[in-house]
Amino acid sequence: MKQGRTFAFFGSSLVSAYWNGAATYYRGIIRSLHELGHTVTFYEPDAYGRQQHRDIPDPPWAKVTVYPGEGEEGVSRALESARSADVLVKASGVGVFDALLEAAVPALKRPDALAVFWDVDAPATLDRVQANPDDPFRALIPRYDLILTYGGGDPVVSAYEALAARRCIPVYNALDPATHHPAAADPRFSGDLGFIGNRLPDREARVREFFFRAAALLPHRRFLLGGNGWDTPEALNIAYVGHVYTRDHNAFNSTPHAVLNVNRESMARYGFSPPTRVFEAAGAAACLITDHWQGIGMFLEPGREILVARDGHEVAEHLLALTPEKARSIGEAAYRRIGAEHTYAHRAAQLEKVLEGVV
Repeated sequence: MKQGRTFAFFGSSLVSAYWNGAATYYRGIIRSLHELGHTVTFYEPDAYGRQQHRDIPDPPWAKVTVYPGEGEEGVSRALESARSADVLVKASGVGVFDALLEAAVPALKRPDALAVFWDVDAPATLDRVQANPDDPFRALIPRYDLILTYGGGDPVVSAYEALAARRCIPVYNALDPATHHPAAADPRFSGDLGFIGNRLPDREARVREFFFRAAALLPHRRFLLGGNGWDTPEALNIAYVGHVYTRDHNAFNSTPHAVLNVNRESMARYGFSPPTRVFEAAGAAACLITDHWQGIGMFLEPGREILVARDGHEVAEHLLALTPEKARSIGEAAYRRIGAEHTYAHRAAQLEKVLEGVV
């Protein structure tokens, strides 16, 4: 086996999904890189209560270094420790010291190393930079050897290239079958439609349309709402279950009649950005209903492997037409497709080729 690379990865958190939707993405990619012989150190700040709400202990497939979320001494020590890595990665949305890290990573790397900006919310980053010509990150884009994105397809690639990125490659979300798989039904999550998503400004209006409106149209059906930041819903047919730890995601996806995906507004606008929830649900063989976004067919076939709705009324129509047999058929078809084409092993193999300059 060829010698593996050393990665220094500055991200929000590897060990906690609390206010950190990218956690399962990081875990899937990094575990698969480890399985290919690479070594990863993940540097994350002690911020936003994430260390107090860990989902996993430090994993055997990565070294986790936690630095203080206040004061620059800790992050400076982390950067100095990362200096010798073959690949230095700054992920978007760390939450603290983002501007400092974005400037430091390309300046810190050895001449024979690679500096990578890994954008886990490219639509939001691009909207911000395009709206403000003086945004400090704008001038840093061409200093990175490579921009990787959580998704976005050709629209995101073209936008980054217009900002003088040297190379931009989407590395899409995927399934980690060791983590997300079918599970026994759990009475806590019984119902007709389940949705997990933190309450965020870029998502709330769409959640109200696709989830709350559907619940209002079907008052005799039971709806489940998970995630941080939501007030207890006044609607009697919506059960708020709060933060759903990753250890419970399989049960949550496997129990209701169907589960719902709602993209953030910017991701829906750019398209080609399936969130982790899509792959987690498919990995659990759940029947998934998603809001409409361009590029769905790259991952799952509408009508056969996933149901697509353009508003809350169509979500309600899908639920009314959904028999247990049809829900099972859709979930099982999605499970087969994702397992065959969209696992993190596929993504890590793609990333190896990108780093080697093959693609």
